[in-house]
Amino acid sequence: MRLRKKPWARPELEDCNFFITNPSDNKGNWRKLFNNDNPIYLELGCGKGTFIAVHGSENKDINYIAIDIKDEVLVLAKRNIEKAYNDKYTNIDNLKLMAQEIALINDVFSEEDIIERIYINFCNPWPKERHKKRRLTYTKQLENYKNFLSENGTIYFKTDDDELFEESVEYFKETNFEIEYITYDLHNSDFEGNVRTEHENMFSEQGIKIKFLIARRK
Repeated sequence: MRLRKKPWARPELEDCNFFITNPSDNKGNWRKLFNNDNPIYLELGCGKGTFIAVHGSENKDINYIAIDIKDEVLVLAKRNIEKAYNDKYTNIDNLKLMAQEIALINDVFSEEDIIERIYINFCNPWPKERHKKRRLTYTKQLENYKNFLSENGTIYFKTDDDELFEESVEYFKETNFEIEYITYDLHNSDFEGNVRTEHENMFSEQGIKIKFLIARRK
């Protein structure tokens, strides 16, 4: 469902102290922005932020960056993040939120930023052949991530879409990632520590099995 334009969304985001208005200004300097040496994890396409809100509020020894493109979605993520941190009575000092076109991800990150983990949750499957290059797991995108993903860094990928998952496995192999863990039914697997997203709950309630893998950069 397409969200309507909300003129108040951008002002609310810009008034938020963990929203980054001009992310390209921090290229090569994200570690300085966090002002610590903790690892940085990145979520591409954070949606309403339920996933990153849980991770960030429960793991204060890790820095998180969450990206989406629309202000109307990011403002909901901002509110969910604030609620999660408030519920734990902790400050939002290890999480940054920003609007960014993921196809242009190298405009905001460089090899100096050293991202140690990337989360890709329920991205657009782009099923038509002519659109597949837009997938967040497409080979060109995976090569882009290598510009800032650390040596031995990992990508955690979840989807409901069978075709996207199968073809993504091949994309990872083609770009010299090692599939370290894979399951075609996450909720009945032995994987521990899964944090569900809003889409994950919706698909699961429909009886759709969740596919999940961890790919490590060789």
